[in-house]
Amino acid sequence: MSILGKIFTWWDGATVGTLLNSWKTGEKVGVDSLGNTYYRARKGDRRWVIYNGSNDASRVPPEWHGWLHRTYDELPADVLPAPRAWEQAPSVNLTGSTGAYRPAGALERGGQRAAATGDYEAWRPGE
Repeated sequence: MSILGKIFTWWDGATVGTLLNSWKTGEKVGVDSLGNTYYRARKGDRRWVIYNGSNDASRVPPEWHGWLHRTYDELPADVLPAPRAWEQAPSVNLTGSTGAYRPAGALERGGQRAAATGDYEAWRPGE
């Protein structure tokens, strides 16, 4: 994206100020599997991420989330155990997208519910 694009689309990606601050006062500490770059201030204890793509906090992997929120001070590669064979990579939250789960009877799938089977009896007041 061009410099003008960065100035006028501050809501989609890092702002010019954040990019300059990363270069001027930040120390790059790592990159995650999604391409997000993590920084910490050379002086002080501020930590931040420059997203590779859209600004979406759910795109920060759990190990880097812990580092950003000071659950631990060491970098994830230094403090966390090796991944187990049965662990799966986190998946993206699909809520609100076309890939979201829609059970039978959902309005997005036509809204057709299965017919009642007759094993339900409605409650009547006073009985």
